[in-house]
Amino acid sequence: MIKSLTLRRPDDMHLHLRDGAMLAAVAPESARDFARAIIMPNLAPPIATMAQAEAYRARIMAALPKGAQFEPLMTLYLTETTDPADVARAHSSGLIKAVKLYPAGATTNSHGGVRDLGQVMPVLEKMADIGLPLCTHGEVTTPQVDIFDREAVFIDTVLDPLRRRLPQLRVVMEHITTQEGVSYAAEGPNLAATITTHHLILNRNHLLVGGIKPHYYCLPVAKREKHRQALLRAATSGHASYFLGTDSAPHVDALKEHACGCAGCFTATNTMPLLAHIFEQEGALNQLEAFTSQNGAAFYGLPQNEAQITLIKSAQPTVFPTKILSQAGPVTVFDPGFAVHWQVQA
Repeated sequence: MIKSLTLRRPDDMHLHLRDGAMLAAVAPESARDFARAIIMPNLAPPIATMAQAEAYRARIMAALPKGAQFEPLMTLYLTETTDPADVARAHSSGLIKAVKLYPAGATTNSHGGVRDLGQVMPVLEKMADIGLPLCTHGEVTTPQVDIFDREAVFIDTVLDPLRRRLPQLRVVMEHITTQEGVSYAAEGPNLAATITTHHLILNRNHLLVGGIKPHYYCLPVAKREKHRQALLRAATSGHASYFLGTDSAPHVDALKEHACGCAGCFTATNTMPLLAHIFEQEGALNQLEAFTSQNGAAFYGLPQNEAQITLIKSAQPTVFPTKILSQAGPVTVFDPGFAVHWQVQA
């Protein structure tokens, strides 16, 4: 029986750190285990220009514990007024690693997102020319489309036509949740997908059966069990098209446990032990490093991390904190609903 596992320090290729009091509370949770993270730009107001990204990066660095070895990889929020020249300057400076497409109304702070893809084609064409990846929140927001079908419809009606028009555009399908997403992400080239910790654990029954579980509510919403199984097969395959993006998304409890609760699962604190548990169950611990530490770096053209972390397994279940306290209020740490015996060695 494997009792310890050493791997390159992982990267989180989709992370929400928020700002202000929340940033101060949650940034140390990611910095503890992860070397780098692709930082989501959906603040209010959004991080939409090079100058805003520079300022936000400075705030993140100031929020890190002294001595932390953590690099925030910045992104820009794509709007219908985004300047292609500003995007190109931000990319050539090394500041930003991607631009994020939020369909307007798709998730938290997406009201400033894109309503008409035609309006942002000059930006996308520039990105294709310079090799800058587009990260997509892959859901349509058409009211007539069922929420459980919005990812598949996005692939068919938005993403595939876009990639046919701009085949050189590098695209990351963020937080895929369906069989359709798994299958399409493998079609490449210039295409990859992130998979979250919580979508490897949850199906829609976990969210809805026996009462609504607000801390399991996220967007894209968890799907049927057959889709979770497809995600498990993809994540544990070692295939270069799939890598970790936790989509760890903190909200204070008062906004989660609410009549109109916010979407997001906060998994930064315990992702690596949870993944070790999942990959061990699937007989794929030998693929954990590829999923967490290698495939994402390769897609983004980053050097492999030289530092390492060690996960150890003990006879007693690991006790994770249930809350992270912030000056804005408590944030509930994701509870997988089962005992986990892995932990990251201090």
